[in-house]
Amino acid sequence: MNAPQDAHLTALVASAIGPRAAGEILDTLDIDVMLSGETGQRVSRAVFAMALNAVLFHDIMGRVPLGAAYVAERRAAGLRILFDHGALRTIRFGEGKTGALPAGQIAFARILEPLGYTMAEVYPLDRLKMTGRAYAHLDYPEAIPQFFVSELHVDRFSPAFQAAAHAVFDATRDVLGAEATRALAAFATEGAVDLETAIAALPQVVAAFDRTHPTPRLSDYKALAAESAEAAWIATEGQSFNHATDRVPDVEAVADAQKALGRPVKDAVEVSASGRVRQTAFKAQPVERAFATDDGEVTLTVPGSFHEFITRDRFVDETDVERLDLRFDSSNAQGIFKMTGTG
Repeated sequence: MNAPQDAHLTALVASAIGPRAAGEILDTLDIDVMLSGETGQRVSRAVFAMALNAVLFHDIMGRVPLGAAYVAERRAAGLRILFDHGALRTIRFGEGKTGALPAGQIAFARILEPLGYTMAEVYPLDRLKMTGRAYAHLDYPEAIPQFFVSELHVDRFSPAFQAAAHAVFDATRDVLGAEATRALAAFATEGAVDLETAIAALPQVVAAFDRTHPTPRLSDYKALAAESAEAAWIATEGQSFNHATDRVPDVEAVADAQKALGRPVKDAVEVSASGRVRQTAFKAQPVERAFATDDGEVTLTVPGSFHEFITRDRFVDETDVERLDLRFDSSNAQGIFKMTGTG
């Protein structure tokens, strides 16, 4: 069902990316009518969260042509995309902030929690010297995309790596302005804001999901890449979505179909310990990025973002309630992270 023209979700997304792009992305995503149909004087935290996700999905489709091609084919077949989750990566030093940002994932907890998200679970990613945290929405946990926010622990790496990380990330800016801060405070205390306030805040919140540190020096990038492909990725891509994920009924069938088209899909499907969560992905989109050198700038091709697929089964929990398994799996996550490897 199309959202009414005066719906908050339509107005918010259109204010951020324009009416035409908003119409296309809202027609692409499978959105609960309780979110797409909200009107009235106040914008709920849930609708603002869905608007944020829609804009971020639009952004990553512009950066991942392979994902956009897949989405276009699904739409041509009369299918919508059920946006399961978006993933981003952050930097945490042993002590202190990351530039002007709060340390690591806290920079995004301060955004997500006022919008109705709660930290659902912590996932050690020890092979990568990282920690992942899943944020699920309290109001519509199955309908609003989750966020998987990981942070890389700089203090677990060599002194040379730590020096390079400080050189790259110490100048990180905080782009949340007064409008976003005001709106997030109101969402935290009241759960809703007026439409004008929401429209003013959305671009600043979206801007936080980008690279907000300067062009890295090539020597620092190489020092990071020598020990961590994930740190090297953050150096060029920042806190933009590392991947967006389509929740599908049969991930194995999707993987087989994409491989049959000759597309670069992960060799094997990742299966959680419970067996209820199965994931695979396209390999990362190559992108060209600039690096500073003593002689100016050079451009290299490096891994960008990618599109992922997930199947989640339903189960009966300990209270005898049937629910969708919204959990993640540390082993799965570390397997999926390899999609942005440099090797």
